[in-house]
Amino acid sequence: MTCREKSYTLIEFIMEFVIITGLSGAGKTCALHALEDIGFYCVDNLPTTLLKTFYNLCETSTDSAMKRVAVVIDVRGGKNLTNLYNDIMGFKEEHKPFSLLFLDAKVDILVTRFKETRRRHPLADIVLDKSIESALLLEVSYLEPFKKIADYTIDTSYVSVKLLKERITEIFLDDSEKGIIISFMSFGFKHGVPNDCDTIFDARCLPNPFYIPELKDKTGLDEDVYDYVFGFEETENFVGKITDFLDYSVPLYRKEGKAELVVGIGCTGGKHRSVAIAQTLKKHFMELGYRTSVFHRDANRK
Repeated sequence: MTCREKSYTLIEFIMEFVIITGLSGAGKTCALHALEDIGFYCVDNLPTTLLKTFYNLCETSTDSAMKRVAVVIDVRGGKNLTNLYNDIMGFKEEHKPFSLLFLDAKVDILVTRFKETRRRHPLADIVLDKSIESALLLEVSYLEPFKKIADYTIDTSYVSVKLLKERITEIFLDDSEKGIIISFMSFGFKHGVPNDCDTIFDARCLPNPFYIPELKDKTGLDEDVYDYVFGFEETENFVGKITDFLDYSVPLYRKEGKAELVVGIGCTGGKHRSVAIAQTLKKHFMELGYRTSVFHRDANRK
């Protein structure tokens, strides 16, 4: 192969370009580190005005290392986000290869995180009362348009650093050309409903292992809890209805170009029924050949 032919091959290499944005304190740096760990070239706090220029540099580069790139870009890089939004929409209209990942969290939880770290919010100087809460609410309004067009949205309100890294890895480690990834999330309603789910199923109508003394402190990952949950006809019927619905709807989501479908399964505490059902659904769709992942948000919570 000649040098000229080699350069052409590299330029034609399909680029993976991940734009990470979202609320301050929601875990963008953690997400960037997770992507770096799986081989992405990462840039934090890229100025909003440089996104298009940087993308073009990566696109035309003959260095294969610049074909898997992730950037964090948010309100730190410029308060006027109109041009950034227009650049991203331009990428979509031109069918440029990229993904937009939005990190979200509840404002009250972000306030607590800021107080614990004693860090200053980047918008604190432009809100009248200089408070963290006001700065965050202003940031929410600034970034709402980006949340609406994101390919992936992760609510980190009740998600550990370890779980966030696992989810990022599940999404981006595999070849993005394989199509939609179906993520199943078990959770407990008493700990709050996750706001990044596309659809939620409530399993609180099923028999609860919590009231069986020898099962109370275990989770749906334990065989005896799993067997108890699925030892009832109503559980089999309940999961069968969910499976029928998803078997029908997932291909439609895929046809519309959706990158990730997040399916929430909730029970009271998020330890028993929801965990067992999420595991079963993941296995079903994995056997059908879909990219799947499962996250048990509250399985280890009291």
